[in-house]
Amino acid sequence: MTQTYDAGDIQVLEGLEAVRLRPGMYIGTTSSRGLHHLLWEIVDNAIDEAINGFADAITVTLHADGSASVLDNGRGVPVDEHPTLHISGVEVIYTRLHAGGKFNNANYAYSGGLHGVGASVVNALSRWLTVDSYRDWGHYHIRFTSEVNPATGKIEAGKPDGPLEKIRNTRKRGTLVRFLPDDRIFEDTRWNSQQVARRLQELAYLNKGLMITFVDEREKNPEKREQTFCYDGGIVDYVRYLNAGRTPVGEDVIFLEGQRDSVICRVAIQYTTDYAENVFSYVNNIPTPEGGTHEIGFKSAFTKAFNDFARKMGTLKEKDPNLTGEDFREGLTCVLTVMVKNPQFEGQTKGRLGNSEVRPVVEAIVAEKLADWLDNLRNQEMAQGIVGKAARAAQAREAARKARDTIRSSKALEAQPLVGKLSAARGHNPVDNELFIVEGDSAGGSAKQGRDSRFQAILPLRGKPLNAEKKSIDQVLSNEEFRSLITALGTSIGETFSLSNLRYHKVIILSDADQDGAHIRAILLTFFFRYMRELITGGHVYIGMPPLYRVAKGSQVIYCYDDKELEKVTRKIGKGYTLQRYKGLGEMNPEQLWDTTMDPGQRKLIQVSIDDAAQADRLVTILMGDKVEPRRDYISEFADFNRQDTFQLPEGQINPMARPAN
Repeated sequence: MTQTYDAGDIQVLEGLEAVRLRPGMYIGTTSSRGLHHLLWEIVDNAIDEAINGFADAITVTLHADGSASVLDNGRGVPVDEHPTLHISGVEVIYTRLHAGGKFNNANYAYSGGLHGVGASVVNALSRWLTVDSYRDWGHYHIRFTSEVNPATGKIEAGKPDGPLEKIRNTRKRGTLVRFLPDDRIFEDTRWNSQQVARRLQELAYLNKGLMITFVDEREKNPEKREQTFCYDGGIVDYVRYLNAGRTPVGEDVIFLEGQRDSVICRVAIQYTTDYAENVFSYVNNIPTPEGGTHEIGFKSAFTKAFNDFARKMGTLKEKDPNLTGEDFREGLTCVLTVMVKNPQFEGQTKGRLGNSEVRPVVEAIVAEKLADWLDNLRNQEMAQGIVGKAARAAQAREAARKARDTIRSSKALEAQPLVGKLSAARGHNPVDNELFIVEGDSAGGSAKQGRDSRFQAILPLRGKPLNAEKKSIDQVLSNEEFRSLITALGTSIGETFSLSNLRYHKVIILSDADQDGAHIRAILLTFFFRYMRELITGGHVYIGMPPLYRVAKGSQVIYCYDDKELEKVTRKIGKGYTLQRYKGLGEMNPEQLWDTTMDPGQRKLIQVSIDDAAQADRLVTILMGDKVEPRRDYISEFADFNRQDTFQLPEGQINPMARPAN
């Protein structure tokens, strides 16, 4: 790798048109997620300096004026003149799409982000952006603004206020970028400090020894204003952090590391007494929640190595079939991170690695390093414990298979109480159909009478289902409520889950707005997260929002969904109104339930999504797992006991995005 990095290394592919016109093409959305994407693009540039060995410290600051800044101690953005454009390297990077030093491997062997698009897109979607480059013994500064041109009446995006200016001489090196997101583009320009802190912490775990400081100038508590993340154990520490709410099997974390060709692979593994499998993979620090060739290679090598060990130790006899990968991964928490020079991402959300050459390389590295680990005598007791756990998992898997076969059996289906329980939709198009999961027969009766049976189905729950976080798959399948739900959806669960068989593309949890209702929502979301996660990642799971109050005055009726809305409505409507407080869905007549909660033209739904699978997994474990102390600590830190409504999770953890349904 060359150690020089100047403006001549920057390749220009096209200009900066259309970013403001179609921001979704570049950052996905103009919601809160898109807003934070701007910050991640600048952070990714700083991280790229770190993973290529040029920086070891990054500071991210959320400023009181709504702007954000990222400072690194890397090489600094090139400040010399570009050989063909005849403007500074800083101006090229921040005003030209597809301009940067990452299109070849001379300056960045590994990189994430949008490969040269990110910096210019952030500039185009900001009110203003400043760059300070500290390099070549100088401090250089430039400012860009997006303002209306009086002559044309149009906004000119990211225009420099003037040429790059040298401020002073300095020994300092690095880059400082500060920007103010444009409120003419984004629905909301407020930064979510918890979301930012979680991503920065994740990056610190993935980059061993990198010091990341997070400063939130808006925080009133001085003790919470600044956080520093730095982990000498890297992903080994990350696995321990993810398993904080679980009981580990042994104290050791298995760590495997190797490099072949240009692919670097690192794996950290720890087993727990839980039943869920948790594999979190990354490519060049980018999460790959849909897996890909690196995960396939890891899983293949891991399963083969442990089957070979089981036969070597005599646990598996010659006539015994091999244990499956699913068996060996029960209770496993794994962080897999690979560095790839030219990653190709696939899938609807670009969350899956597609490089075919990565699979055999990862497979070879894991096979070699895991064989060395298994040959070490000090590890064999733990290895035999893993094989024993896998053998027990195989027995549970067989019981689960029989239970699934029972569910799929048409004769058994006729014997199930489901037929009399589920009021199916008359339509046969899954894309149009909706399944409401309602709490109790009373609410179920109102929902059945109030629905539009052409596309809406109702499944009442009788009592609370099991907490799937504490149960194995065969125990989950023995629960009548879950069996009915699985049969209604048609997808099966776990390894045999198939989204293509989904009968209802909107699965709506509709429970009372009280503690019992919140508990039922939590139990159902835990079940979906553990055994039907693709339902959530595919955008099929929703939470219905029934109103809390009905305000009537004369012929005017207004429904309110919280106390603040009620206060606003009653102040506006004046005296002489009648007020009804709904304690449960069963108190609504069918017409009211349709008007407020089921009518696609008027209702409010929350779509459930997952921004960060690793953090969501940790949160589900803490709140729904066996350990009391982590749950108590979490609630003490985040619960607001002065609220009159139910306890809410901090925004963005399992990230529900409110949107009107249609």
